[in-house]
Amino acid sequence: MRITVTGASGLLGSSVARALVATGHEVTTLQRRPSGVDGAADVLGSVTDEESVETAVTSAEAVVHLAAKVSTMGDPKDFEAVNIGGTRTLVDAARAAGVPRLVHISSPSVAHRGASIIGDGAEAATPEFARGEYARTKGAGERIALGADSPDFRVLVLRPHLMWGPGDTQLTERIIDRARAGRMPVLGSGAALVDTLFVDNAVEAIVAAVSAVDTTHGESLVVTNGQPRAIGELMSRIAIAGGAGQPKLRIPLAPALAAGSVVEKVWALGEHDDEPPLTRFLAEQLSTAHWFDQRRTQEVLGWTPRVSIEEGMEILAAHYA
Repeated sequence: MRITVTGASGLLGSSVARALVATGHEVTTLQRRPSGVDGAADVLGSVTDEESVETAVTSAEAVVHLAAKVSTMGDPKDFEAVNIGGTRTLVDAARAAGVPRLVHISSPSVAHRGASIIGDGAEAATPEFARGEYARTKGAGERIALGADSPDFRVLVLRPHLMWGPGDTQLTERIIDRARAGRMPVLGSGAALVDTLFVDNAVEAIVAAVSAVDTTHGESLVVTNGQPRAIGELMSRIAIAGGAGQPKLRIPLAPALAAGSVVEKVWALGEHDDEPPLTRFLAEQLSTAHWFDQRRTQEVLGWTPRVSIEEGMEILAAHYA
């Protein structure tokens, strides 16, 4: 199949493109810098640029859309341009080119309102209640993608949850770096149960979705390892696997939520090159349960996670060793 992958310069996008090439597909990638994926044809550009998008999707039989503006803070216009405008541009171009399949990669944060999630499925995206610009704009982008679903343009949305593993800079390396610096907090008791997703499993689920969209479309699926663990335990094991030692900083929940709100306001006042150490959304994520029923996901994709958390931790430790 001829498949276009957006956002292939990141870990997940490049890994998906590489896996698709390895299984015999003809892959074109779209991102602002070379993907580094042997066997893939790069189109250098942004999903916000109509000409680049049209070039990338020409003759495609499927599109996997991973490109996104990902950050805990930033100018709302930047998030809107990529996560909303870029998704609309991609959907419009793909439909005009006669592409029959779209696998849109979203996030469980699009349906998170701050309360615990205990064994739920993929609730509808609610950008109007989102916690932060990333979740708000990803929710709006997901609505655009699903709104275009039809028998001739089949759309399946996947929401990978808290992906981690070797090479991941969004979660894994932040935990390790902050633990090494003594700035990785465990909020409250650290006992809230959360689902995560090892990177290899995320790649295999997305590859499976390219075929699954032919029979199931017009819905969203949360993707996890299906192994809820205490958040404090997970962060400690990731930090230890990365050679940083166990996080020792503990902060009561109420002060953490208040501090997160203050930090957000301070960060919004000036330009910062780094991520804020804590936000209210992050404090909520680190202190509330969020784990999901995976039966529907595994049924639709015909997929089960291959790498367990325990095996993933061994792989992570070997990588950092």
